[in-house]
Amino acid sequence: MEQSIYDRIEEVSRSLYLRALQDIPSDIRHALGAGLGREEASGNQTAAGVLFTILENIKVADTEGTLVCQDTGLPIYKVRIGSRLNMDVPEIKTRIRNACEKLTREHPLRSNSVHPLTRKNTGTNSGQGIPIIKVDFVPDSDRIEILMAPKGSGSENMSFLKMLNPNEGIKGIKRFVLHCVLESGACPCPPVIVGIGLGGTSDLAMNLAKEASTFRTVGSSNADPQVAELEKDLLEKINATGLGPQGLGGLTTALAVNIEWAHTHISQNPVAVNMQCWRGERSAGVIESDGTVIYEGASSQEPGAGSKH
Repeated sequence: MEQSIYDRIEEVSRSLYLRALQDIPSDIRHALGAGLGREEASGNQTAAGVLFTILENIKVADTEGTLVCQDTGLPIYKVRIGSRLNMDVPEIKTRIRNACEKLTREHPLRSNSVHPLTRKNTGTNSGQGIPIIKVDFVPDSDRIEILMAPKGSGSENMSFLKMLNPNEGIKGIKRFVLHCVLESGACPCPPVIVGIGLGGTSDLAMNLAKEASTFRTVGSSNADPQVAELEKDLLEKINATGLGPQGLGGLTTALAVNIEWAHTHISQNPVAVNMQCWRGERSAGVIESDGTVIYEGASSQEPGAGSKH
C-alpha cells in the first residue's frame, strides 16, 4: 500500500530530527577543524584541546550512532511547500508533531518541553506551540522542503533584543553585539554561531536572528555587500575578544556571524542577537513530486513512496 504524502512528511520529519542530533553538518565540521588549526598554530594548548575533544565527540557519534549532545533541544521545523501542490497545512503540522512524539518515545530522547509556570514536562518534546513550525510557499514548484533544527537551551538562553536609536548607527550595532557576546561568556558553549536580525519590528528582528543562527551555512555571506562587510568585521572583533572555546581563552570564540535584515521604520532600528552553540545542529530533506526523498548531505536517496527500503 502506497504511503500518502502526509505519511511521507511524518516519516521524513522524524528522520530529520534524529539526523540533526546525530550528524553534525559538514560546514560546522570544517569550521571547527579550521579553528583547531588556528589554536594549534598559536600555541594555545587549552583551546586546541577543547576543539580536539569536540571533534572527537563528533567522531564517536559518527562511529557509534549516538547523539552528539544530551540536550535534544526544542524542535524547530521550516516547511517550504511548492505552489503547484494542494496541501492541507494543519495536517502537515499534525504529522510533524506526531513525528517528534514518535521519535521521543521510540529512540528514546530526553524530553525538554515543560509548562512555563508549573514546569511539568510533557514527556513528548511537544506541547502548546511546540514543535515550532514555520511554513512558506515556493513559486512554481511541486516539491516539499523540510528543514529541522533542535535548539538547545544553553544557546537559546543567550538571546537579546534592543531597539536602537537610528542615530547610533553601525557603531551602536557593533557595540550591542559585542556586549551580548561578552555577557554570554561560556553559557552558549562557544565557539558559537552569532545570528543577528536587523530591522523590521521587534518580533521580526528576533525571527531573523534565529534564522541567521540556525539555518544559515557557516562560511556563507549575506547578499547585501554592506551587510556582508558587517558580518566579516564583527566576526573579527568577536574572535579578538579572546573568550575562546568554552570560554577558556583562545582565538576561536565564534565560527560565524550571520546577519539577516529587513527594512524598518524611520524612527527605530531593532537589533536582535541569537546564539547557536558549536554543534550547529540542523538537517534538511526534500520530498519530490514522485515521493522520492533526498536528504541534504546524504550519499544516497530514499526511493519513492510505496517502495521497500
